[in-house]
Amino acid sequence: MSEKNQYLDKTSYRKKRYLAYIVATIFSLLLPFIQINGNQIFLLSFDKMQFHLMGTAFDMQELYLMPFLLMLLFLGIFAATSIGGRAWCGWTCPQTIFRVIYRDLIESTLLGLRRIKNKQKDIDLSKTENKVKKVIGVILWSILSLVAASNFMWFFVPPADFFAYIQDPIEHLMLVGIVLSIAGFLIYDVIILKEDFCVYICPYSRVQSVLYDNDTMHAIYSTKRGGAIYNEQKEKTIFKIKDFVDPSSECTACEACVTVCPTHIDIRKGLQLECINCLECVDACTTVMGKLEKPSLVQWSSTNTIVEDKPTKVFRKTTIMYFAALALTIGLLFAMSGEKEYMLLNVNKDTELYKIKEGNVVTNNYLLLFQNTESKTLTYELEVVDNPDIKITRFEPFTLSPGKMAKKVVILETNKLLVNDSSKDTPLTIKLKAYAKEDPEKVKVFRNATFFFPRADKLNQ
Repeated sequence: MSEKNQYLDKTSYRKKRYLAYIVATIFSLLLPFIQINGNQIFLLSFDKMQFHLMGTAFDMQELYLMPFLLMLLFLGIFAATSIGGRAWCGWTCPQTIFRVIYRDLIESTLLGLRRIKNKQKDIDLSKTENKVKKVIGVILWSILSLVAASNFMWFFVPPADFFAYIQDPIEHLMLVGIVLSIAGFLIYDVIILKEDFCVYICPYSRVQSVLYDNDTMHAIYSTKRGGAIYNEQKEKTIFKIKDFVDPSSECTACEACVTVCPTHIDIRKGLQLECINCLECVDACTTVMGKLEKPSLVQWSSTNTIVEDKPTKVFRKTTIMYFAALALTIGLLFAMSGEKEYMLLNVNKDTELYKIKEGNVVTNNYLLLFQNTESKTLTYELEVVDNPDIKITRFEPFTLSPGKMAKKVVILETNKLLVNDSSKDTPLTIKLKAYAKEDPEKVKVFRNATFFFPRADKLNQ
């Protein structure tokens, strides 16, 4: 019985990536259906003018949380890049997942049009059989594109509403048009544009170079062991084993790392913009060198480890700064989300500053806009909390359905001499409190309003 090969007896990065893709796909498909207190985990609904985050519903006027979410996204990607290179690109990015589904699953595994280990060979479409298979592959991906487009829209239109809307497409042409447009783009992107999207369009690839340092983990070829394949001018000089000047060079010139690369680069040339850190080249070299009972010449490692023989430092100044920024952003996000208002109230002053009625009664008119951001019908009350001399003379409690808005004219008046100033009218800041009778401690808001009091000579007229 032969002994196990320590270099081959490892789970390939490809299988690990496939597992990551499955988890990411299941997560994205199920997330819109998970609800907490009747609200989605994440939803940005322009239809209902709501923003859902972790089961809490915010009104569109509370979108101050969105910048924090965007900051978390970018800081997270930057931190991941600083530590693990373009790990996002190779292991989580939808573009990569979609290409793997179409190229590796549909074209290679299901239809047998190409080999997973050789991504450089084009499909021979001169054969009728291959043409038919190609059409079948396009149809299959078109169906999956519609699913992906619908999944994307579920984060903007709740799934229950989405399925109800598409049953009447004539009345919801915009929704149908958006879904078809996204699906059409995915078909073009995955089938025609392919990895050129990563190389030429994606902005993330352009900033990766400034995020890398000598401790960043990425696919790297060891020139010390394998030998230099390219000269200082990045010109290829080694094509066969016999071309090596140094007989100790371990590279077999098999080019397995080249044929398997989805972005069509040679990792032995060094770090390149096109590399998405899928680590296919690591698997390929591991297989070849493992049969020789040697470690892979291409490894997921850092420049310090491979070139300088130094240990890779995960916690360094850059990563610590990223983690600190992430922690601060998360803290601010939770702090700001805790400031959610369970009703919204806008106070607008009438264009007429004030009126003076008989008996020197001064009135001010206001237009108040109420909005119920809760999931139940509420009855609203209004009061002045900081000036007992100013009374509400026009406002009646009213009920408001969930998500609805209502405008109310409110009149405040006083018969007291609040200010005795004969030179000018005096603006007074007062505080209004609006609350729901059903839950006055939770559903309440305070708003400042300006009460204008006339100058003294007008009162004496």
